Amino acid sequence: MKVVWGILSGIAAVAVVSASTAVYTISEVEQAIITQFGKPVGAPVTTSGLKLKLPFIQEVNRIDRRVLEWDGNPSDMPTKDKLYISVDLFARWKITDPLQYFLRLRDERSAQSRLDDILGSETRNAVAKHELIEIIRTTRGRTPLRDSLLTDEELAQDIGSLVPIQKGRALVEQEIFQAAAEKVRVFGIALLDIRFKRINYNESVRPKIYDRMVSERRQIAERFLSEGNGEAARIRGNRVRDLNKIQSEAYREVEEIRGVADAAAAEIYARAYNTTAQAVEFYEFTRTMQAYKDMISTGTTLVLSTDSDLFKFLEGMHSSASNSGDHPPDLNVEFLNQATTRIR
Repeated sequence: MKVVWGILSGIAAVAVVSASTAVYTISEVEQAIITQFGKPVGAPVTTSGLKLKLPFIQEVNRIDRRVLEWDGNPSDMPTKDKLYISVDLFARWKITDPLQYFLRLRDERSAQSRLDDILGSETRNAVAKHELIEIIRTTRGRTPLRDSLLTDEELAQDIGSLVPIQKGRALVEQEIFQAAAEKVRVFGIALLDIRFKRINYNESVRPKIYDRMVSERRQIAERFLSEGNGEAARIRGNRVRDLNKIQSEAYREVEEIRGVADAAAAEIYARAYNTTAQAVEFYEFTRTMQAYKDMISTGTTLVLSTDSDLFKFLEGMHSSASNSGDHPPDLNVEFLNQATTRIR
């Protein structure tokens, strides 16, 4: 009896193990290929749920049915105009034929490696057929924003203008996509999209690009500097001109005021000294004395005519000295010095 129960228990255990290996589940994000002794059997399982297979001899190979990501490594490559750039791509792909995918690639690691080869090769071919500006620019016929301060000469030199393009980056990406999609389709893969993630100048090209940018900016800066110097010179010239104008007008006003004052003073003197004959003589005497003071100093020699108006007062002094009994000196420097001393 115990032997019978042991046999039944063994059969039950084998049945349980067989049932567990015969049943499997497929989720909504998976699809499966059933292999028997390493070879696919039957159609791919593409629906989710509980499934059956032969226990022990069949194996479930699960394949992702979601949109997968491919992110390539940056690679240096030349453009048509012989400029080396570093291109970084990314793409999205999906397994559409799981059986073909399983037969050719087996797993996702092999698929990523094959995408590296195909997408990298097609990218090099596309970049080599186009100039750098075609890969960087995206829009054809775009009107650039240009500095309103640019002169006609600078506008004629195309400073700030855009180099015309024939395709642009979007069409270059489309070329790579179409060429690569045909090649990956044989692996049961559908290429959904491809984009340039990053484009950098190569280290050998970057200084040339920067030098050209600096040269353009320096040309505009030098124009601004020359215009600033010209404006500064104009302002300084206007300042000097205005200063001279102000000084000349001030001098003219001073002279006018001085002339008016002299005229008023002369009029006052005229009214004061023309009242009587004695006043006129006194005025002549004071003006002559003032003239002596202005003309005669120590060591001064005067040569005067005897009928000169300036001489008559000196002659009067000479006559006064003669009447006093003194020996009349000659009209020389000594006499004039004495006369000057008396005048002072």
